[in-house]
Amino acid sequence: MMTSSWPKIILFGDSITQFSFGEGGWGAFIADKLQRKCDVVNRGLSGYNTSLAKLALPRLLPKSQIPQVSVLTLFMGANDAALEELYPQQYISVSSYVANMKAMIDYLQEGGLEASKIVLITPPPIYGEGWKKHCQTTYGVAQNRTNANTGLYAKACCTVAKDLGIEVLDIYTIMQQEPKWERYLLDGLHLSPDGNQFLGEQLWKMLEPKTRDMPMQLPDWKDVDPNNPEEALLK
Repeated sequence: MMTSSWPKIILFGDSITQFSFGEGGWGAFIADKLQRKCDVVNRGLSGYNTSLAKLALPRLLPKSQIPQVSVLTLFMGANDAALEELYPQQYISVSSYVANMKAMIDYLQEGGLEASKIVLITPPPIYGEGWKKHCQTTYGVAQNRTNANTGLYAKACCTVAKDLGIEVLDIYTIMQQEPKWERYLLDGLHLSPDGNQFLGEQLWKMLEPKTRDMPMQLPDWKDVDPNNPEEALLK
């Protein structure tokens, strides 16, 4: 099937999204599932909180391009949840996080993206011992995030989703329901190979129903007449 532009799935978030196209990453997992059906576009911005993401979104996705989007994942909160007294440069209050998330969703919906095409993802849990060690050995600073505080943002993300009628993947909760869930975190915050696989599988459960009817882009090569390929490819 010929189309002038391929459908797009946009993965918008922070470093956990930016790194998701690495080897074994959850974004690569999703892209593999959707080979030749759509473009899976990584728009992860390492270190960004929702205040920065809100400003960047129109530049990354102008409203004129929103009609091409089939699904957008919004995966923010891990940086907002930094402790104010230890890492104020990333900290965003829960109330501001909620306002920023709603502002970004408003922007997307103003551009024509339906609520059914948006998936929110909560920040993942923090494994305190792992993140404490990482902060000390890598940056020489005190632990600047806690699991309890991150949970406030995960809960707020779920509330935003409920208020706006949007689906949410509560990775914060479901990950901690697994035995030895800390294995899903590489450094206490970012995802390990197991964590990437876990997130990819959980997200695919939500994306598969939204994408199962997507046609394969361009004809199968066996259906192209070698004596007249223009008929199949240029019509």
